[in-house]
Amino acid sequence: MGLIQQFKSLLVVQLVIGYIFVVSGLIVTFLMLCSCVIWPFNRHLYRKVNVHLAYAHWSQFTFLAQWWSGTEVILYAKEEDVRHVGKEHVLTIMNHKYDIDWLMAWILAERFQMLGNTKIYGKQFLKYVPLIGWAWYFTESIFLKRQWEHDKKIIETDLRQATDYPEGYYVTLLLFPEGTRFTEEKHRASLEVCRAKGYPELKHVLLPRPKGFIVSMHGLRGHFPTILNCTVGFPRDGPAPTLMNVVSGRPLLAHFHAERIPIDSVPVETDEQCAAWLRQLFKRKDDLYDSFLQTGKFPGHSVIIPRRTNDLVMWLFWAVVLCVPLFQYLGGIFIAGTLLQQLTVVGVIVLASVVVRWMIGVTEIHKGSSYGRESEKQVNKKSE
Repeated sequence: MGLIQQFKSLLVVQLVIGYIFVVSGLIVTFLMLCSCVIWPFNRHLYRKVNVHLAYAHWSQFTFLAQWWSGTEVILYAKEEDVRHVGKEHVLTIMNHKYDIDWLMAWILAERFQMLGNTKIYGKQFLKYVPLIGWAWYFTESIFLKRQWEHDKKIIETDLRQATDYPEGYYVTLLLFPEGTRFTEEKHRASLEVCRAKGYPELKHVLLPRPKGFIVSMHGLRGHFPTILNCTVGFPRDGPAPTLMNVVSGRPLLAHFHAERIPIDSVPVETDEQCAAWLRQLFKRKDDLYDSFLQTGKFPGHSVIIPRRTNDLVMWLFWAVVLCVPLFQYLGGIFIAGTLLQQLTVVGVIVLASVVVRWMIGVTEIHKGSSYGRESEKQVNKKSE
């Protein structure tokens, strides 16, 4: 491990990064809260303001990945598809194989100038996660309780809002139809469902849950022209694709396959036709990932979209604004402060380290939902 890598792995360095993230996030979300006064009078202006505020905070993730850890993303897509990215509203469909597959999507979103207007379909509790969850709430992400009658109304209502944006502000909706992160336990449960219902077995992804997708197809039709079907793969011989490795400055390499699909090509005459189309899409995704494991790359044309310096400049801005007064204050405390003041600072640092580690833990696979266990129980009951 070189000196630079050792420096990046130091706890005190990571705490400074965490401090910048937390304090800038508090500032940004407070400004988002203040911007709510605009909502009753001019919703387009409110949305423009929050697109840029969201970028001011979320770009710190892409800074860490691109500039701090040196992570690179190889994009596999047709040239004509690449020309449309960032220039239209799009529903992005991904499978949740890794802790940070979403971050690889955000890296490309930053490079295509789409990051600030990226929204998610997420579990209800996510909007209560400090900072990033609060920002998702103010930027109108879609939060679900997994109670279908409630969630159906939420999706229908929120999609009407998602299609109401000013010209040039293109929305990216990020949907994980599996509804949870991939684990071996959940995969076993998924296979049980596939076998019970006669669906093709999926080796590397989970069986998608179609209800939210079906409602979205009806709500987005005529407003969103495109689905972007995305599949991510990481080499087996590289560092584990975790946010902790990114924060520690370890470079990752991601292979990212994207397929542009006209949304009008999705059958919506019946719910079963739409669900079957989604299952077939995930079967193609499964086969594609199987090919990646064998060859180390996806088929087709590959390109590296150049990095922009915007997220680097944004992080340097926050670092200067927030760290200069911090270091001045800490220097004064440890040079001329009382023992109580010094112990208080140490206590705050320890607490901050715990909070930052907890926030990173939210991204980890083993912190996912109990979807697999619940599905397995349901299948077992039906078979008794």
